[in-house]
Amino acid sequence: MNWLLVLIGGAVGAPLRYLTDRAVQARHDTVFPWGTFAVNVVGSLILGVLTGAALSGAAGSGVQLLLGTGFCGALTTYSTFSYETLRLAETGARFFAAANVIASIVAGLGAVFVGLALAQALFG
Repeated sequence: MNWLLVLIGGAVGAPLRYLTDRAVQARHDTVFPWGTFAVNVVGSLILGVLTGAALSGAAGSGVQLLLGTGFCGALTTYSTFSYETLRLAETGARFFAAANVIASIVAGLGAVFVGLALAQALFG
């Protein structure tokens, strides 16, 4: 049953990542990978809320597998982040490559902490 929860979460997260990435990137006329940045930050926020909910006992292992491992695992993407950062650096957009690394780390960690705080406020 656990693998089915991960599978279902991933089946929703993967196409959502693709569609979100394309929609966000289409709205920005820049080489900066805004789509990947957006899904990674949103995924970090969701994982923060989920972690806070799990710590408070409001989210069981099934929810963690469905949303954390399956959905967020497919929604977020370290490999695409790495690839896009490398491509930026290789094409001479080193400022954007460095900005992508710094902004992704800062925003991702910030989103996790906001998610944890939100979960604590919601679930005590």
